[in-house]
Amino acid sequence: MASPGKKQFPLRVDPLLWAEIERLAAQELRSVNAQVEYLLREALARRGRKLPPPGPPGRSGPQDDRA
Repeated sequence: MASPGKKQFPLRVDPLLWAEIERLAAQELRSVNAQVEYLLREALARRGRKLPPPGPPGRSGPQDDRA
């Protein structure tokens, strides 16, 4: 199940690349999805495209915590 507010899309990946991403995700205690997102953010940062850090899991966008 996808997190609310996150974009879903199919991705075709070479099986060897996918296996390496799975291994890396396991080593870093992340899901494969979180690892792919981390690697994409890292690649963007190397190209000078900084994004704000992701919010806590299960929450999307700015939240108003006033009751």
